[in-house]
Amino acid sequence: MLGRLFGLACLDYCCRRPEKPPKTNRALDFERNRIAVVMIRLARFGARKQPYYRIVVIEKDRARNGRSIEVVGTYNPRTSPATVDLKHDRVAYWRSKGAQLSTIVEKLVTKNPVGAAPSAPLTPAAPAKPVPAKAEVAPPAEVPVAAAAEVPVESEAAVQA
Repeated sequence: MLGRLFGLACLDYCCRRPEKPPKTNRALDFERNRIAVVMIRLARFGARKQPYYRIVVIEKDRARNGRSIEVVGTYNPRTSPATVDLKHDRVAYWRSKGAQLSTIVEKLVTKNPVGAAPSAPLTPAAPAKPVPAKAEVAPPAEVPVAAAAEVPVESEAAVQA
């Protein structure tokens, strides 16, 4: 009581101000507590007027080229025919977890089934150089033992001279 009269703070519970809750970032709390909707869609890469796409697993509300969870393939519309490279096992995994496909990715997946051979490479392969064939060397002819006996042997004195 006297503390209030003289401007001194009272240490009793009756005079204390209620404690404020700690400051929290409400946006981060919302981020942490929400369930993310995951999509498989295209992210554009490449230079201006030269599109090249990655097929990515990403949260639905993120930007087109935002941080993705995983890259599951590529799509190059500039090649003839367009090149699609997919990791079908990873696409199936994410679909089992509830990921939604965008309309374009759904078309790409249906046009490139799992058992199909991979598409043409993104860059044309250099022609293989022909390897020159090595000349076959005939094995040395064996001299028959009987023929070797008929060959006259020079005397050792003649050889030494």
